Amino acid sequence: MTQNTDFFQHDWLPPDDLQRFLLHNEVHTRPSQRIYVPALVVNIAVMNNEVTLEQECEHLCRIPGQKEINIELLQHNFLRMKLQECTLRWERHTEFTSYTLVQHLPENAQLGATDPDLLSSLALPKNWFSKIPGQTIAAINLAMVHGDLKHPEEMLTSARNWFGKHPIVASLIGRNSDSLVVTDFKLRESGFERILVILPSKSSVTRSGRVAQRLLEIETYRIMALRGLPVAKQIDPELANAEKQLLTITTQLEAKAASEQELLDRLISLAARIERTSIEHMYRFSATHAYHKIVAQRISELKEKAIQGTQIIGEFMWRRLSPAITKTEETAQRMTALSERISQTGALLRTQVNIQTETQNQQLLEKLTHGQELQLRLQRTVEGLSIAAISYYVVSLLLYITKAGKEAGLPIHPELVTGVLIPIVVFSVWYITRRIRNKFFKLD
Repeated sequence: MTQNTDFFQHDWLPPDDLQRFLLHNEVHTRPSQRIYVPALVVNIAVMNNEVTLEQECEHLCRIPGQKEINIELLQHNFLRMKLQECTLRWERHTEFTSYTLVQHLPENAQLGATDPDLLSSLALPKNWFSKIPGQTIAAINLAMVHGDLKHPEEMLTSARNWFGKHPIVASLIGRNSDSLVVTDFKLRESGFERILVILPSKSSVTRSGRVAQRLLEIETYRIMALRGLPVAKQIDPELANAEKQLLTITTQLEAKAASEQELLDRLISLAARIERTSIEHMYRFSATHAYHKIVAQRISELKEKAIQGTQIIGEFMWRRLSPAITKTEETAQRMTALSERISQTGALLRTQVNIQTETQNQQLLEKLTHGQELQLRLQRTVEGLSIAAISYYVVSLLLYITKAGKEAGLPIHPELVTGVLIPIVVFSVWYITRRIRNKFFKLD
């Protein structure tokens, strides 16, 4: 669908945001169908994770008279085609693509028939359906007929015959409970399941379309919601094993039965494995929650009312679907909680390592301080010896000088003069040495 740029040229408003037109028309992208009763609605949903838009476009072009379909018509992931005897609705969703065929319900399949054949009279050939690209996730034959619901028990008896007297689930729907929905939730040999809707003759074509769309979405999204259950069962043993490993690591950490580095390596390996599992499967669990929410919304929109002695669709769905959804949600919560406990254990281990590191640093600092004290004592000892040695050399020089003066005729006694000068020399050397040491300390 191309945008008309003239639409944005107006004098009353500021310039339009680039996405205004697209977002405004989002509510019109997938309108409900207008279904004229009696009608047969055939819905097939296939997984499209490995199917390209080009492949689906090519398959749609194989319908007689639809060769002009191109990839641009599929850009909004919705296309409704009016064919000669039917309409075909194509919708591409995030994980699946649905094909919905709406045509007239043949006379031999009207209310009153017994387990009628619905596929032999389809407007599109069998090989077109079987060649749809993708893998089938849901296939539904929905028959819509008119009927008098003043006596719903009688209509329910006819519906039982229509399903071949299989066990059925039925509900009166609508604000006035003027319509009847019947199904058996059984897959037949053809791969399809069946739903029968009995509407009053006064029902509009738009209401018929809304009812059909809700029922098809309930069943399709129910199957999509259940895709999380096999995943939950698959990763259960892995989560149980991871919980045991975490318990072992925590116990060893408490008892100090292994080195911190060994425990940290094991914990990092465990955290990486759980994180990989979470990244790989969390999308499926989130999708299950979203699909289940849609199913609940669509069931509430039916406004069901029970017929005495018959289980309604919503009750049947909750009893079968709720345990699976609960299992999936519990597994997702369990995986998230396990990841958080691993993070907490890692924080505890890092705290212990930091405390030990600080203790080692404190001990090292104490050793360095003690070494500096010893070095200072040694330095003072050396300094005292240095003063004595320098004083000895200076006194020796003075003795030689005084002896030389005596030989030169001076009236002095060398030993006496030298003895008198010894205190002065020692003090002078001590004073000079102290000044030099203080000067270096000030530089430091």
